[in-house]
Amino acid sequence: MKIIETDVDFEKFYMLLRTRGVAFDSEIVPRVINILEDVKNNGDSAIKKYTKLYDSYEPERLSIPIDVIEDYAKKVGGRYIDAIRRSSERIRRYHEKQIERDWSYLEDGVKLGQLIRAIGRVGVYVPGGKAAYPSTVLMNVIPAQVAGVHEIAVTVPMPGGQINPYVMAAVHMLGVREVYGMGGAQAVAAFAYGTESVKKVDKIVGPGNIYVASAKRLVFGEVDIDMIAGPSEILVIADGSVEPSLVAADLLSQAEHDEMASAILVTTEASYVREVISQVEKQLSTLSRRSIAMKSIETYGAAIVVEDMNKAFRISNKIAPEHLELMINEPQRYVSLVKNAGAVFLGRWSCESLGDYSAGPNHTLPTAGTARFFSPLGVYDFLKRTSFIEFTEGGFKAICDTVEVMSTMEGLDGHGNSVRFRKQLPKIG
Repeated sequence: MKIIETDVDFEKFYMLLRTRGVAFDSEIVPRVINILEDVKNNGDSAIKKYTKLYDSYEPERLSIPIDVIEDYAKKVGGRYIDAIRRSSERIRRYHEKQIERDWSYLEDGVKLGQLIRAIGRVGVYVPGGKAAYPSTVLMNVIPAQVAGVHEIAVTVPMPGGQINPYVMAAVHMLGVREVYGMGGAQAVAAFAYGTESVKKVDKIVGPGNIYVASAKRLVFGEVDIDMIAGPSEILVIADGSVEPSLVAADLLSQAEHDEMASAILVTTEASYVREVISQVEKQLSTLSRRSIAMKSIETYGAAIVVEDMNKAFRISNKIAPEHLELMINEPQRYVSLVKNAGAVFLGRWSCESLGDYSAGPNHTLPTAGTARFFSPLGVYDFLKRTSFIEFTEGGFKAICDTVEVMSTMEGLDGHGNSVRFRKQLPKIG
């Protein structure tokens, strides 16, 4: 890990972070555009072509039949089913707190308010390349179900034509029956434009590689999307009070995701840095994905030494990490200093891995500094809001002159006439 002790070195590292996982790549974007156009024009045949090219198998059909889903779900042992069930129950309870309802109020003869309605059809992208993610099924499908989305379609890449039983177990448990074996930009295109086999959706959610992220960015407007998700990241603020082995384990929990993942320690204790790094090196050797984690740590890992907690939080807020851990004494005292983060984990017992799987809050979080303006995925992402306006005659008369003046300022005579003609109507009753 890089050890950073000066502002100059931090700025260099910060600029490095800003370049990782960028969804706009001058080489990749033209390829993604070609894939999107091909799928838009040629439908299923284009999907099958790219599946053969990128996933090394040629599917007879894009959808995975219900009986196949059930058969693979049955292959999953009881302890895994229990873990999926328990996690899903906690995730559902948390997201039920986010339910929104219609609201209105009366003001001078006017009734104003909002109608809250669920999006009609959603496509969920579940990554399936370097690892399988049943947790992504839970985190994306459950808030959509809580919101009241009636049609939920799931797609998952199947490299070599292999179906992951754990993903199928999660899909089956949640009652999703529309599942496709396709991935990459071509899957995004299928959801965005529709094909012979895939019905167009209204919104696409779920993380993916840079091709998926680029495709989602490009189809935004044709459909809605959740966010542009980049590589995983964690930032740990530590004061030396939590065992170095725990901090090291938490840093590696994100580094093992991807070579482009970022793991950062910010601490007020210079001697603590060496202890944590020693533990990182020791624990790396035990990981099955150690080559991935090692590349991540070497390239995007850092230990930043600061003079006080205020500086630590200024650095954290500038980076705006996906996951922020406060491995410090009395972490509640410092929560008010958190301005930008996807999720915050407080204290030695609150490791980020709990949030990835079973805590309850959503693990689909803003990355690459976008926590400055994005929020975690939630029920609100599957709802749309419609304003409603109802005037009585008295309410109309109280505001019509103001509207006439506004329309005159903007030179829109038709707007003014729609008010003026009503003013000239004979009084009813």
